[in-house]
Amino acid sequence: MAALLALGLAGSALAAERAPTRNQYYAAIAYHAETNSVGWSTDRRSAREAKVEALKQCGHERCEVVASITRGCGALARVEGGKFAVQKGATRAEAETKALKRCGPKCQVLAWTCTR
Repeated sequence: MAALLALGLAGSALAAERAPTRNQYYAAIAYHAETNSVGWSTDRRSAREAKVEALKQCGHERCEVVASITRGCGALARVEGGKFAVQKGATRAEAETKALKRCGPKCQVLAWTCTR
């Protein structure tokens, strides 16, 4: 009987580890620097779904996912013809401020996204 009880507890612990977090949503930003192509997604049910949608919207075969977001926001900033930065934050304003600060002078926000 003790063995069955232990097996049942172990099984429920494994199920709890695999169970998705309720109401967790995912977002992503995809980018291709050479063509300045950008795409984003928001409030998807899985990280994979968010990344696939961002890549579709980006529209270039060599776009890459540069940010994957849960429970917050992300922003992509870029200086014309130069570097870019991606940062996360609790709000859109925080993510944009962080991205602009990391990117440097003359940078502009190209994309942002948030989850619920």
